[in-house]
Amino acid sequence: MTDQSQEIPATTFDSTKESLEELLRSIRSGKLQVPNFQRGWVWNDEHITSLLASITLSYPIGAVMLLEAGNPQVRLQPRPVEGVALDGRIEPERFILDGQQRLTSLYQALMSDDPVGTTDSRKNPIARWYYLDIQKALSSNGDREEAILSIPADRVVRNFRNEPIADYSTTEKECTAEVLPLRLILNSSALTDWQLTYFQLDPSLTTQRVARWKQLNDQIIGRIKQYLVPIIVLRKATPKVAVCQVFEKVNTGGVPLNVFELLTATYAIDGFNLRDDWDKRSKLLRAEKVTAGIQNTDFLQAITLLTTRARRLGVLHQGVKTEDAPAIACKRKEVLDLGRSDYQLWADRATEAFRGVARFLHSQKIFASRDVPYQTQLVPLAAILAVLGPKIESDTVRNKLARWFWCGVFGELYGSAVETRFAHDLPEVLDCVDGGPEPSTVATANFVAGRLLTLRSRNSAAYKGLYALLIRDGGWEFRTGEPIDLQMYFDDKIDIHHLFPQDWCAAHGIERKRCDCVANKTAIAARTNRRIGGNAPSRYLGSIERNAGISSERMDEILGTHVIEPAYLRADDFEGFFAARTQALLDRIEGAMGKPVARDLPELQPVEGMDEPSEEDEQ
Repeated sequence: MTDQSQEIPATTFDSTKESLEELLRSIRSGKLQVPNFQRGWVWNDEHITSLLASITLSYPIGAVMLLEAGNPQVRLQPRPVEGVALDGRIEPERFILDGQQRLTSLYQALMSDDPVGTTDSRKNPIARWYYLDIQKALSSNGDREEAILSIPADRVVRNFRNEPIADYSTTEKECTAEVLPLRLILNSSALTDWQLTYFQLDPSLTTQRVARWKQLNDQIIGRIKQYLVPIIVLRKATPKVAVCQVFEKVNTGGVPLNVFELLTATYAIDGFNLRDDWDKRSKLLRAEKVTAGIQNTDFLQAITLLTTRARRLGVLHQGVKTEDAPAIACKRKEVLDLGRSDYQLWADRATEAFRGVARFLHSQKIFASRDVPYQTQLVPLAAILAVLGPKIESDTVRNKLARWFWCGVFGELYGSAVETRFAHDLPEVLDCVDGGPEPSTVATANFVAGRLLTLRSRNSAAYKGLYALLIRDGGWEFRTGEPIDLQMYFDDKIDIHHLFPQDWCAAHGIERKRCDCVANKTAIAARTNRRIGGNAPSRYLGSIERNAGISSERMDEILGTHVIEPAYLRADDFEGFFAARTQALLDRIEGAMGKPVARDLPELQPVEGMDEPSEEDEQ
């Protein structure tokens, strides 16, 4: 683990308060902008009304987090807040990291000369001006949110028949209705002009309106002008890794900042759009359903592994001692240090490697993203394939890679703290392929026999792995007797289903945990599973045989490919079936891992603390 105490200053931020008016003026001048990774503002009309009501009441609206510009480690491409038109490019003094939606809403409602672009309750785009109903706002019994009026862009309110029911399209009409445009409150000159019209429009009401204005100024206008916003400012010296980590933990809205978003903004400085590049590559990966779950951060980690490996080899080639050479790594710090040129150097090879991952997974009979035991394990797998290149076509190499893969799955080694394992996997698997020792993932993997009894849902990588392993090692479809391949998997909707149905088990006193255990399940087509229903095995086997026109002998052969003893199924003997199948499944796991599973107990016992919830059949 990186010792970040040596890299991050003792104090990385300041906490203070700034007036809302000054913040909005900074936005208008371009001194305060947003990083280009921040996507557009999306608050709806109701949110804006509520926010404005809170400001008029001096209620807190939460802290805003800013980042001082000028940090050489955090070079971000700036973008003006939505609704701001700058005269040419202006370098910001600070960036908004958290609070973009609130500040954008307030800027557009209180300072912009254009209507606010927002959405209605049905998410339809609308344009609105925001007004304050003076009399409602000053009423002792009034609801402040009801005093904030959301008015269409043409300032005419219409009923459902599109008939005008209120018209605020001129200053005189606004004053007559006593509705004050909120966009004038922070514009002293414009507010004074409106105030004079309000006083003079009807001389008989002047005295009353002067008194009302004083009350309005004291209770609302003054509060808006004096409103203070809590500010957290990350200092210029804050390292990039700290900026990313802090923002991930405190962001309360908008788009979460991960390493991909931060690199997107960093690369944009050099005119390279990382998001567009990834969108093109992700379409290629989504073309295969099994790699549809690959995330942009997975892609970056694989490239970082390749980059740091190349750096290490380059330094070692120059004669630097092994212990002094930079390490292979892909933690947050290393990913954030990934330069644009590094990304562009490896991106094509990484893309092709992830497509190779799909081919490898297909060879292991894993066809859909939801059936991948560990999405995380695909990161080192892609990096390994990127380096191996054509070597993967060797049967010996594929077998070594498959053993590493299944040891990771059944050893359940990729659930947490995986980056360190990734860094070991890449050189160790490559060394193993070249005749070196077995990787640490293989050496340390261990499957406890009792764990089999607690595998009951897709929450477990080992559950998904065993499902795929049964197909890989020859599981035939019950009705057709054909090996399950990619086309059949999707065409026939192959999924994992019970052999002794849940209804049958409940009626015969079989404990739910054993009924739902993976030992009582196998890969079955949806059509076949409908014929199984809740029937006893002895009954549904006969039904399948008659419907498919196959003999009992052939059916027994098919069952054998799923390591099922047909005699127990035909006799509806759950206990005999369960005991035999658990041992047969352990044989399969041993074969995949290339190492024995301890089975010295007279009866398998569930692994304590590893119990999982049951799940219903998927189809």
